[in-house]
Amino acid sequence: MGMDKKLAVIFPGVGYHTDKPLLYYGKKLALAAGFQIIDVSYGGFQGNIKESRQKMEEAFLSACTQAEEILKGEDFDKYDQILFISKSIGTVVAAEYAKNHDIDAAQIYFTPLEDTFRFAERKKGVAFHGTKDPWADTCKIEMLCAGKEIPLFKTKGANHSLETGNVQEDIENLSRVMKRCKEYLISMGLYDEKGK
Repeated sequence: MGMDKKLAVIFPGVGYHTDKPLLYYGKKLALAAGFQIIDVSYGGFQGNIKESRQKMEEAFLSACTQAEEILKGEDFDKYDQILFISKSIGTVVAAEYAKNHDIDAAQIYFTPLEDTFRFAERKKGVAFHGTKDPWADTCKIEMLCAGKEIPLFKTKGANHSLETGNVQEDIENLSRVMKRCKEYLISMGLYDEKGK
């Protein structure tokens, strides 16, 4: 048939599950591009993670362990194209997983954390950040993205969910973000535009 086998893995945030807008539409985009989907759903995190570096580290390690467990039977070698779509702490898990398992995955990082760039590979991905994100400092994220040559798209006045509180504005921003994601997939040769 000559059809590429494509896999998209979705790495959610702590409270940002795959049915929330960025991941819901990100997943729809991947489906439209012909990807099979695996949701890595982890949970059981402590509260108030943001206030504590230790809790953040514990949440990351817990999410990594759960991701390993969920993906352990997956043979990534059988896929021609792999895409990781991640949100918040999931961006750290996705970057770490790809690096640890030597997986050549395209990465869509929704609201990455500074820790994401401990593992993120150079020129592998696209990042989205809100300039009022309490979890990630804009200047640092700009610097880290530049250092890894990862294009960064900022949403002015948006929080950690890339939302501003203005519904109409949020919908327009979401539309722009998904357009950028699609352009990234096209640029990586991962999106077949025929009638999609």
